[in-house]
Amino acid sequence: MNKSASSRTKTIDQVKASLPKRHLSEKLFRSMGLISIMISLMFLFVLFYTIVSKGYTAFQQTFIQLEVNFDEQLLNPAGTRQPDALSTADYSSLVKVSLSKQFPEVTNRNEKRLLYSLVSTGAAYQLRKRVMDNPALIGQTQQVWVPADDEVDMLMKRHIMRDVPEAERRLRDVQIAWLDQLEAKEKLTLKFNTAFFTNGDSREPELAGIWGALMGSIYTLIVTLILSLPMGVATAVYLEEFAPKNKWIDLIEVNINNLAAVPSIIFGLLGLAVFINFMSFPRSAPLVGGLVLAFMTLPTIIIASRGALKSVPPSIRDAALGVGASKMQTVYFHVLPIAIPGMLTGAIIGMARALGETAPLLMIGMVAFIVDIPSDIFDPATALPVQIFLWADSPERAFVERTSAAIIVLLGFLFAMNALAIILRKKFEHRW
Repeated sequence: MNKSASSRTKTIDQVKASLPKRHLSEKLFRSMGLISIMISLMFLFVLFYTIVSKGYTAFQQTFIQLEVNFDEQLLNPAGTRQPDALSTADYSSLVKVSLSKQFPEVTNRNEKRLLYSLVSTGAAYQLRKRVMDNPALIGQTQQVWVPADDEVDMLMKRHIMRDVPEAERRLRDVQIAWLDQLEAKEKLTLKFNTAFFTNGDSREPELAGIWGALMGSIYTLIVTLILSLPMGVATAVYLEEFAPKNKWIDLIEVNINNLAAVPSIIFGLLGLAVFINFMSFPRSAPLVGGLVLAFMTLPTIIIASRGALKSVPPSIRDAALGVGASKMQTVYFHVLPIAIPGMLTGAIIGMARALGETAPLLMIGMVAFIVDIPSDIFDPATALPVQIFLWADSPERAFVERTSAAIIVLLGFLFAMNALAIILRKKFEHRW
């Protein structure tokens, strides 16, 4: 008895002696985890700060106010005011005449060229649209705000410093002096850049927008969702509820899990070989992009849906079968309604992944320079991640801020989709 008590006392002493070391190890482990989280958050903050600090200025654009005389002799010399005649008129001359009136002292040919370059080439298209929409403007004089050239825009946003030597910047000293005169007359200002959200791509940074790429992404995701969600859910229901347990089903399950880890560019090669080269689908179309992304997201949706079905308690199935429901009725009326929140979450996360993909879309030709806004899934289009890739590869300084601004928009959509997944899961999930 004394021996047993002595052994127990010795064991307790050993445990007490080891407690400080165990507590120290626990604190060290918790500290390492906390430090890791803090480092991750720091890098995440640096990433977001870098993107936002470089991109927020793209949501503003420099505009110059011109007093434009819509001279009938320049726009409509025949006096017919027919749409064909008005659409081919020389609207750039209106801009040049207006600038010449603003600065009558500029008479030298080279200086005139420098003066005219302060205004974007898109000013002529803006005036053309005004006249085409309202031919009654011909013969009138109006104050019109037109976009400035991208170098002027960079100067106004202080991305170009005016105190550096003239040889180190594209704007000449005389051009900066003209801009100072316009600013003093309140004819040079920064306004909200609506063109960034309403225009398609352009070679001119001040005219480039994300609307074409955004519509291409939307059409692509619609095709992806229509194809992948029903197929993914149906496959998951069959494998989880109806499929027999044998080696063929095991092989299919292993392949589905493997496909979820396949690099996305492989799916792009598959789309190029099958849909474009073999089936002759239109190149650069959202239809092909949606088909490729549907194949890519299908394993993710299947795995998430199977996980949602597995989370349904077996008692639900047993109770339904016990009151006489068939296997199909049990799955359709009792299991699926409970599993739908998890399935929707997996589908939305899969769509978010598809929205950010670039590599497979590059392989099927959605990297082309496309100005027009796509009107359906068969029109040539690009996608928002591909648009970011194209702008990042452009040499113009103004495309740097537009690249970051497009990344901000893309991140906004990704955050919104993930937030929607969380909200739906919280709203519809069942707790047991």
